Amino acid sequence: MTISSWKEVGKYVSIEGNSLFVNDTGSAQNTIVILHGYPTSSYDYRAVLPILSKNFRVVIHDHLGFGLSDKPVDYSYSLIEQTDRALLLWMKLGITHAHLVAHDYGTSVATEIIARRNMGFEPVKLDSLTLCNGSVHIELARLRLIQKLLRNKTIGPLIARLSSKRIFRKNMRELWFDKSKLSEEEIDAMWELLTINNGKSALPRITQYLRERELYWHRWVGALKKSTLKSNILWGNNDPITGGDIARVHHAEMPGSKLRILDNIGHYPMIENPELWARELLDLLG
Repeated sequence: MTISSWKEVGKYVSIEGNSLFVNDTGSAQNTIVILHGYPTSSYDYRAVLPILSKNFRVVIHDHLGFGLSDKPVDYSYSLIEQTDRALLLWMKLGITHAHLVAHDYGTSVATEIIARRNMGFEPVKLDSLTLCNGSVHIELARLRLIQKLLRNKTIGPLIARLSSKRIFRKNMRELWFDKSKLSEEEIDAMWELLTINNGKSALPRITQYLRERELYWHRWVGALKKSTLKSNILWGNNDPITGGDIARVHHAEMPGSKLRILDNIGHYPMIENPELWARELLDLLG
């Protein structure tokens, strides 16, 4: 599916004066809401949506600053505000309850939602939580050099301006177990969605989410430990940033959680093996 065709099947929803791109698929009574990762977009899920939407309504949006959503320069890109916008969007779409699935960057938005739920604030009732290859445990993550450079407030803007598709391709290929499954077409689409609407300028601010994971560590890791929500961990084992060891830490800390490790798969299991990832997710939600 091309970006133009992906755009045609989605829509824009205005939240707090900014447009968020949303794909809302399926008409079943039960809903899955998905929070995508960094630095990509909802486009990562195009291959799994036909599978998931047979039995669920599936709603996924591009976070502000990502993909086809607006990328304002005068915005904090705090994970706290990204959480506000996700909840406002779901409420505007009439979602009253949903299974929450989160990957990478999205796992921190999800854990903020869980922290609020633990305190009694739950505008969208959650049926379950599924975490996928994220570094909420930031101290255990093996960050790429490009991530460390971009989060540097002094040189981050320069690094973003100098970044190229060649550098992006090299860094992305390192995240796949089977590198043959990351096509040039996929890289082209990822790069276009990253850079469209002056996306490079937003990247250094967005990357400050890594600092927030340190600042709010006790809030977010603590929220997972205290949560009574049905929880699943669906994880690509061969992820060089957040491998299966982190999944096992989450499993040990989250009471009653189900752990599903996907061997021979890297950081983006929904792209590297979409059929397996979707099948395992549906089994966990079943």
